[in-house]
Amino acid sequence: MTTKITTPAETGKQPRRPFLTRHPRRNLKTEFRRALRSWQLYVLLTPALVSVLVFKYWPMYGAQIAFRDYNPADGFAGSPWVGLEHFERFINSFQFERLIANTLTLNALGLLIAFPVPIILALIVNQLQSERFKKFTQTVLYSPSFISVVVVVGMIYLLFSPRSGIVNNAITVFGGDPVFFMGSAEWFRPLYIGSDIWQNAGFSMIVYLAALTAIDPSLHEAARVDGANKWQRIRHIDIPGILPVITILFILAIGNLFNLGFEKVLLMQTDLNLPTSEVIQTYVYQAGLKQAQFSYSAAIGLFNSLINMVLLLTFNWVAKRAGQSTLW
Repeated sequence: MTTKITTPAETGKQPRRPFLTRHPRRNLKTEFRRALRSWQLYVLLTPALVSVLVFKYWPMYGAQIAFRDYNPADGFAGSPWVGLEHFERFINSFQFERLIANTLTLNALGLLIAFPVPIILALIVNQLQSERFKKFTQTVLYSPSFISVVVVVGMIYLLFSPRSGIVNNAITVFGGDPVFFMGSAEWFRPLYIGSDIWQNAGFSMIVYLAALTAIDPSLHEAARVDGANKWQRIRHIDIPGILPVITILFILAIGNLFNLGFEKVLLMQTDLNLPTSEVIQTYVYQAGLKQAQFSYSAAIGLFNSLINMVLLLTFNWVAKRAGQSTLW
């Protein structure tokens, strides 16, 4: 006995669609009633929404002082409108080229040198066979990220002190002369980038380790059967598996190319290393808070944010054209 299976096309009936697709345009009143059933979740979400509105969106109202000659007595709306005067003043200032060059150089070098380090660490740690040793290595690598920036800079001053620093003591033992690292403009960038890698590479490694755990283990098993060694499995399985995460984080890093760690730069900055340590963020601090040039400093900050936005949109478009993962 055979059973004939009829298709919807043969019976002339349309197939029954799932519930979610049967009503593409739902009634607003029905949606509101469904939302009321989960009102507890919306109550829990309210503090987060309020904090975002207060600390992220409301300050945008004050960004208009970049186009005004702001006077605290007259307020935001009462201060005279000057248009792009403060932007032109910054672009035509003698410090413009130096600030842009220092900020771009420090960030670009940090991106080129520091960005691959967490990826390499994650690939190495992922290949460790002993779970105990792997957990110990992870703890050692990401522990520096919990140290305060102030403490890290204090450690740098102690380690590289020209009199009592361990580094200069080692240089003296080998017959060299002590070097005043914190007072040398040429040593500011290596110290900043090197300490940044030591402090943050381990924490960034966790993101890539999480992405590596999502790779199907059967791919590695099949590669072992085919005779692939560790390097070949890393090259053909691990790296392609985490490539979307690498692309997304690289785009985000490009979007922050002109955003630098203000606190660390300011703490490491001295009068002797200003030629390389003076960046946009520290200049905004000097002009805005110390010299009370509120409109001028706001214009510089807005100019910096616009550059970051252009870089983010550009590299996101490039990644999309290249067929890689993008932010949107």
